[in-house]
Amino acid sequence: MTNIQPLPKGFTSRGATLLDIEIATDLMNAYSQHYLGTIEATADAIHKEWVSPGFNPSTDIRLVFSPQGEAVGYAEAWDTANPPVHPWVWWCVQPPYLGQGISPHLLSWAEARVRQAVTRCPPGTRVAYRTGVDTRIEVAKRAMQEHGMHFIRSNYRMGIDMQTPPPEPVWPEGIRLKVFDLVRDDLAEVYQADIDAFRDHYGFVESPFEEALERFRHFMTGEEDYQPGLWFLAMANGAPDGTEQIAGICLNRKHSWEDPQVGWVSSLGVLRPWRRRGVALALLLHSFGEYYRRGFRQVALGVDAESLTGALDLYKKAGMHVQRQFDLYEKELRPGEEISVQSLGDGS
Repeated sequence: MTNIQPLPKGFTSRGATLLDIEIATDLMNAYSQHYLGTIEATADAIHKEWVSPGFNPSTDIRLVFSPQGEAVGYAEAWDTANPPVHPWVWWCVQPPYLGQGISPHLLSWAEARVRQAVTRCPPGTRVAYRTGVDTRIEVAKRAMQEHGMHFIRSNYRMGIDMQTPPPEPVWPEGIRLKVFDLVRDDLAEVYQADIDAFRDHYGFVESPFEEALERFRHFMTGEEDYQPGLWFLAMANGAPDGTEQIAGICLNRKHSWEDPQVGWVSSLGVLRPWRRRGVALALLLHSFGEYYRRGFRQVALGVDAESLTGALDLYKKAGMHVQRQFDLYEKELRPGEEISVQSLGDGS
């Protein structure tokens, strides 16, 4: 059981409603602007998260208010995966209110909330919740360490600046490009390819197909998320019945969440039988070219800094460089068997 740390005298906290989206957006942006000099939250992105399948703002969010009624702290707890062996927590505190006991309150509330996920995990499995922070925000890292969390690995945001058109892709023999059409083509087939491509990625946990497909549809096919002409499939011959199969995917967003001038690669993956043949590089270069044709001069994506499949080397080969580092921390809630992918072969 986790004891929720009390707030300073006069401060209050409560769950959220959709009417709080503007408050949360302003709070998050004040935080990121202070520490990073950037505006990173949009009301549309927050709304999409708050109305996503299985998430309830009234129970899964905590807003903290000063005695004067100003929103000064925020935390959200995600255990919507099935099984939720690694719930996700994110939190922030307005800089002027740091050191006043708000961070311990939010972190202890979040831990108490995600502990509810333990009973929904298979007996004997390890359960540990995780959170992440830009590596430059030292005060947040210290707060997490004081709460008993420890660093496990990093993620990078990588980007490319294109002052001239990128190189034309070279497609491996037997591979052709297909542009996915959300109206005519099968989203479930693409999602299955996404699952199969990421079975060798750190942290992968298999979820019931229909539940996960619903979340995939919610987060990947909204107005800003799915843009016609920006979802690319590498198709290969080789199925027993002679039909084509998806060998790789590159699902690109209209633009990044925080900057409409930057293109965003949401998911790039190649299925095992077609790896090490140049499929991923061809998909990525084709995506760069399409963004360039649409007037974009920057494209970015996120990647595990210790990618098990060598993605980091691929992106560097394509001309990308590390722009930001996010450090991941975790705290164990229950010891047991780790069922998420930790190394190559775990996702078989």
